[in-house]
Amino acid sequence: MFDLHSHSTNSDGQHSVSEVAQMMSDSKVRYWSLTDHDTILGWESARQAADNQGLVFIPGVELTCAPGLPANAKVLEHQGLERASDSWHLLAYFPNIEFQSQQHKQFKTWLAPLGEGRIPRMRTMVEKLSELGMPVDLNAVLARAGDSVGRPHLADEMMQLGYVETRHEAFEKWIGDGKPAHITRPKPSIVDACKAVHAAGGITSIAHPLYYCVDSESLIAYCLESGVDAIECFHRSHSDKYRFELWSAARDAGLSVTCGSDFHGKMYNQTPGRMAVPAATLPIQFKN
Repeated sequence: MFDLHSHSTNSDGQHSVSEVAQMMSDSKVRYWSLTDHDTILGWESARQAADNQGLVFIPGVELTCAPGLPANAKVLEHQGLERASDSWHLLAYFPNIEFQSQQHKQFKTWLAPLGEGRIPRMRTMVEKLSELGMPVDLNAVLARAGDSVGRPHLADEMMQLGYVETRHEAFEKWIGDGKPAHITRPKPSIVDACKAVHAAGGITSIAHPLYYCVDSESLIAYCLESGVDAIECFHRSHSDKYRFELWSAARDAGLSVTCGSDFHGKMYNQTPGRMAVPAATLPIQFKN
């Protein structure tokens, strides 16, 4: 019934807001959150689309933050990785926010630099690719994005130009973390992001923690210390074993949990919904 993590063309999703809402409804989702990367541009249209589909809409956003903890060497080895992601993603939800209220405007003002910072970063990455013999038109990349340009849009343009065959190849060879054309950008800390969300009446959840390569015990302790309200234990990247391990640890520590398909589009063989979650450990704001 719950899908609290999805994306539209306002960031790096394949489908429009209304199409995502339709697919959520088709998948029997009842409570839906649109969580585009570093933008809340889609909230108005999402609320309308949710009303049209008979969904309960929970305004959300996925915030790109600095890593909260260094990767654990044993976890990296277990997952067969050289490094973890250079950012942590924090899901922020505002189930009771009034659009155009002071809290809404306050959060929108805080959020603006995160989205704006994506363009200078993209410009520099395009310049690096040119130096590497792969000229790319920045405007063509920006045209692929809605309000929040990111590396997937650059990867798609690289595919269009014949430099790579897949997004995966683009990331693995050129634009992924630590690769030749990768550029980091300033990011808020998890603590600062939580403060901004809480000031606007929202709640937070660490997205897809598997990607950060830290052990569950350390992650739980960090969340409790940093003001994080929940953990996305139920994500499509998580095995059943990891879901249960993380959910049990979160429950025992008194943290809530969230679930999400992290739906980006049908072209990635993804399906919205179908993320079973124990309702008793969802944030209380979602059960009212």
